[in-house]
Amino acid sequence: MMEQGWIPYCGAAPGPAEWLLRWNFDPLLLLVFALIGFAAWRRADIGAPFWAGFGLLLLLFVSPLCALSSALFSVRVGHHVLLTALAAPLLLWGMPRFVVRGPAPMWAATHILLFWIWHAPVPYAFALSSDLAFWAMQASLLGSAIAFWGALRRCSPATAILLLLAMMVQMGLLGALITFAATPLYAPHAVSTLAWGLTPLEDQQLAGLIMWAPAAAFYLAAAMARGWRLLSPPVAAAR
Repeated sequence: MMEQGWIPYCGAAPGPAEWLLRWNFDPLLLLVFALIGFAAWRRADIGAPFWAGFGLLLLLFVSPLCALSSALFSVRVGHHVLLTALAAPLLLWGMPRFVVRGPAPMWAATHILLFWIWHAPVPYAFALSSDLAFWAMQASLLGSAIAFWGALRRCSPATAILLLLAMMVQMGLLGALITFAATPLYAPHAVSTLAWGLTPLEDQQLAGLIMWAPAAAFYLAAAMARGWRLLSPPVAAAR
């Protein structure tokens, strides 16, 4: 169970025997998803990638992964990586008319700052202290990620590639700092990992490795894709 004093939105930390039964059927959350889905369904300009991103959000917040993130910091980190590096660009890809105002470097810096703040020990513990704090974390991470990916649309290819590589580097740096920390840093997971056969430090190291490699790979892949389009010869105009 979680240490007294933290009441995570996804509930108390589950054990291996129960976590697959821990679906989140919060009526308010399901209502919000239903309204968003209905509004998107009515729009003719919403593409398939949006629905892929929408399905990923359902997986992250409704499936037992939500409860598992109460037990393991590594799952929480994986949750945030999928939220910001996969769900956000998929949602944007499926909304071609969505426009983000402001320069891309500003949104990149904002997203990096928020990602580092929410993964510092004290703000992270605060996010598990109440539902409001939890949703402040999730909304700010997803919102700043959508702004970052959306702003990349208006960048020159060179600027977009530089910003994606900067995002990759900072993700790897944060992951390395967490991986090589000598002591457990995240008090809400001081005992919640033990039922899963992991010490808090081992769980923390796994979380750092997820940030260091798989998370950074999303941004590297996006930078390579943008570079490939830059180097590809232009398609000849139809006569």
